[in-house]
Amino acid sequence: MKKHTQRFVLASLAAAALAASLSACAPLVIGGAAMGALVAMDRRTSGAQLEDEGIEMRARNRIEGAFGDRTHVTVTSYNRQVLLTGEVPDAGHRQSVEDLVAKVDNVRGIVNELVIAMRSSLAQRSSDTLITTRVRAALVDARDLSAPAFKVITERGTVYLMGRVTQREADRAAQVVRNVGSVQKVVRVLEIMGGDGLARITTVPAPSRPAVMRQGPATFP
Repeated sequence: MKKHTQRFVLASLAAAALAASLSACAPLVIGGAAMGALVAMDRRTSGAQLEDEGIEMRARNRIEGAFGDRTHVTVTSYNRQVLLTGEVPDAGHRQSVEDLVAKVDNVRGIVNELVIAMRSSLAQRSSDTLITTRVRAALVDARDLSAPAFKVITERGTVYLMGRVTQREADRAAQVVRNVGSVQKVVRVLEIMGGDGLARITTVPAPSRPAVMRQGPATFP
């Protein structure tokens, strides 16, 4: 996929995400062409992508139903591995959220990065959205990386990277992201593949299960 096409898709997503962060009622509307390109560039199968979307929706509904506005939790699923980010009022809520998400169908693992703190402000969330946009642009500009292989999540200046990548890609992406302005920390929650695994998914649909899963995030200052 050409770099200018990647930039178009990522710019469309960034604009929609920023609008959503500025208004709780703003609908997230993305053009069909952009969405189609995004699905095609992802290293997961289309079925795995739909399954992850279902996990995220079910988990969010359960969290909102159980805790209302007492927590601010972002749920991100990649190949059924769920990353929890955001803020909760105490350790009890932190564990309760994890336990609740663990009961969602098809979840195979959880990385709990929730922090005990007050809910982030609208200004902070808008700043995080802009950081995510800059990180994605930096990954596109890195000629030795495939930017769509990475899912980028930012919370309070901490950037989380998810995806199915080789060790070289993981190390290189962390290096690129650390040099983006306003990034406080980089956390890798990645599925590490060998070169043969990468060769297979660039020629045939990716398997729904990863070859190797990192056990927990690796954090960099």
